[in-house]
Amino acid sequence: MSLHDQDDPALRAAQEERLRAVWKPPSGLFLRWTDCNNDRVGVWYVLTAFAFMLFAGVLALIMRTQLAVPDNDLVSAGTFNQLFTLHGSMMMFLFAVPMFEAVSIILLPQLLGARDLPFPRLSAFGYWSFLLGGVFVGGSIFFNAAPDGGWFMYPPLTTRTDLSGLGADIWMLGLSFIEVSSVAAAVELIVGVLKCRPPGMRLNLMPLYAWYMLVVAVMILFAFPPLIAGDILFEMERLLNWPFFDASRGGDPLLWQHLFWIFGHPEVYIVFLPSIALFAMLVPTFSNRHLLGYPWIVLAAVGTAFLSFGLWVHHMFTTGLPKISLAFFSAASEAVAIPTAVQIFVFIATLWAGRVTWSTPLLYATGSLAIFVIGGLTGVMVAVAPFDWQAHDTYFIVAHLHYVLIGGTLLPLFAGLYYYWPLITGKRLSDRLGRIAFWMLFVGANLTFFPMHFSGLMGMPRRVFTYPEELGLGGLNMASTLGAWLFAAGVAVICVDLCLSPRRAKAQRNPWGAGTLEWLAHPDDEDWGIRSIPLIESRYPIWDQKDFVQKVDEGRFFLPDAEEGRRETIVTTVLDARPLAVIRLGTPSVIPILTALSLGGVFILTTYHLYWAALVCAVATLACAIWWLWTGTAEIPEKPCKPIGHGIELPLYISGPAAPGWWAMFITMMADATAFSGLVFGYYFFWTRHADFPPMAMADGPGMYWPMVALVLGVASWLATIAALEVHARGDVGIARLLLMLGIATSLAGIAAGLAGPWTHGMDPENHSYPAIVWTLTVWTVAHAGIAAIMQSYALARSIARRMDPQHDADIRNVTVYMHFFALTAIVAYATIGLFPSLS
Repeated sequence: MSLHDQDDPALRAAQEERLRAVWKPPSGLFLRWTDCNNDRVGVWYVLTAFAFMLFAGVLALIMRTQLAVPDNDLVSAGTFNQLFTLHGSMMMFLFAVPMFEAVSIILLPQLLGARDLPFPRLSAFGYWSFLLGGVFVGGSIFFNAAPDGGWFMYPPLTTRTDLSGLGADIWMLGLSFIEVSSVAAAVELIVGVLKCRPPGMRLNLMPLYAWYMLVVAVMILFAFPPLIAGDILFEMERLLNWPFFDASRGGDPLLWQHLFWIFGHPEVYIVFLPSIALFAMLVPTFSNRHLLGYPWIVLAAVGTAFLSFGLWVHHMFTTGLPKISLAFFSAASEAVAIPTAVQIFVFIATLWAGRVTWSTPLLYATGSLAIFVIGGLTGVMVAVAPFDWQAHDTYFIVAHLHYVLIGGTLLPLFAGLYYYWPLITGKRLSDRLGRIAFWMLFVGANLTFFPMHFSGLMGMPRRVFTYPEELGLGGLNMASTLGAWLFAAGVAVICVDLCLSPRRAKAQRNPWGAGTLEWLAHPDDEDWGIRSIPLIESRYPIWDQKDFVQKVDEGRFFLPDAEEGRRETIVTTVLDARPLAVIRLGTPSVIPILTALSLGGVFILTTYHLYWAALVCAVATLACAIWWLWTGTAEIPEKPCKPIGHGIELPLYISGPAAPGWWAMFITMMADATAFSGLVFGYYFFWTRHADFPPMAMADGPGMYWPMVALVLGVASWLATIAALEVHARGDVGIARLLLMLGIATSLAGIAAGLAGPWTHGMDPENHSYPAIVWTLTVWTVAHAGIAAIMQSYALARSIARRMDPQHDADIRNVTVYMHFFALTAIVAYATIGLFPSLS
């Protein structure tokens, strides 16, 4: 059927009825828990992150009230420590990153003209993981068990169980669980942007929001895993007494700072770049013209991301690093201002060249840029090492940080809220209340944090619960407290505005007159989204392509029907968005929430040292994952192809590098490899820091024999899987099954050989950091060998069950991607622990 046949109103009505049946939301409370539509999951995500932000804001108000006057006794020192630790942790881990991931889960399908992102169940799993972990961490304060070591949790105070209570475990394991949800969202966003763009939307035609979220998601893949590696070492020290950060046993607390700030400084840009993404959408709309300098702003975003990974040491200028290191990281910290300035000046130039329509969203955007620039200027100051030595750990740093985060995250989010609320709910927010709230927020933020520059320079240290009157800081602190309450009142006005919005009349379609795809949405839209997936010829198709909206609404583009009653969208090529296939999306399922609950049980039960119960939850998690994969992926369709319009037919099954599943596996393994590199970094960090690493008494380490045997077995398992893929593609299914069995056997044998090295040499991980890090690398590698055996067994079972054949081989291709990374892990780990001591 060609698209021209859809002029028949009766035919269009029948098609729309089929679409309604396919995308009808689940009814009933339990069924809504199982929903996997990214629009609704994204709304839950946004509301939950907003609730965590409000809770963290209340904690901040209590702190500011405590500091309003000298020698105040509103809260105790211990409670104050819990307040500032939980406030920082929740704002960074439970609000800033999850909020923008949630917004992107809502916006990206519409910006890309897709029916949904490729893995809606993964989005649902990420949400439930985030909710469970957030409630666990945030709720700890009601039981006087909240973490109290700062949002950075520096050892050794936090790793010594006699100096820190259960709160450190709650922070570490609870936030590790949340980090899993962040990585899951990053996988979804990367694959969605690369593989689910509409036909014709080449990379140079992508909306800038999609570019920014692609950059941010890639940053998450390289920033969060080092923190996960640090979390592993941290918890092994707390739970097993392995001395990674204990200097008396060969450890070094600076290792934690490196792993934390390798995450912590890119984190600032991970939460800032999505703000710029929102500016990139609303500035052209209210300038009534295309954004100037599109290639430059893309390059600036990529450059900002690249440079952000070379700045982490400027958080460690006072730790006694070599001066050459200080010079390098100081220069890099100054250099990041260049791509940031490019982005800001692009927006200013676009506003200058356009016909500006001043609106509430644009008011928030311009105000946030003003605040952010002040934070950026003080950032240039603290990037200079001698100044940082004076200002470090004073309220000057608190002021700098909050100017950056409020100007670069919070106010831009409110700009996006007022801009996109009609898209999400069909209702506009009040311009009057929005402007009142803006001025309260703008004045409140400056009144709160600008005086902190002076109190910091006058010597007030951060993270103190009170101060003597003799310091003369009472007036500055009172001003900051009044500003904080004014800022909170502005947030309250926005909350009132949100609560009143359901009573308002429906907004007109595309009320701002924007030119990008997301505004194809109609206030009375059905749950299945846009009527047909369009052909893109411009960055602003609503403005530039003739009768574009009408053609979409009439189903004149691609995939206008749901003939088989399935949720479907189009997969395209990475570079030029040529249509490749039609994929079928996940339907509502209880599996994501069960997987999140069981995985959450692993982390939460481990916190309370209930290891057997945690093991049961780990087995349940594995069972849920297999159930998920078996029933929800790599389905063999009932027919090879289907028409999508214009006489084009596309396959319903693809595998290999063209398939979203292959990309998801590759991206996940990139995150896994980055976490592993953090552990390897720990090994060589000890070697560079300690002249006697490995100690002479332990120089033989695990020996060379068993690590080399384990390495050979790991490589053999990898080669067996590659051979199985090749012969399977040629139709030799029986031989492929035998090779998979060989791969399973060598993977399992590799586990025994890997453990034999440190075990037979009597390496006690409690004695010194050297045996501890050797055991850590070994356990990591043999755990991956066990996963390899499970995945090979899964591919074998799919073949035996006739759910995989030479024409439908996505399972074995995805397993092979994992095996490539496993082989690399085995080579690096066993070469390091088996050869390095003798070579050094």
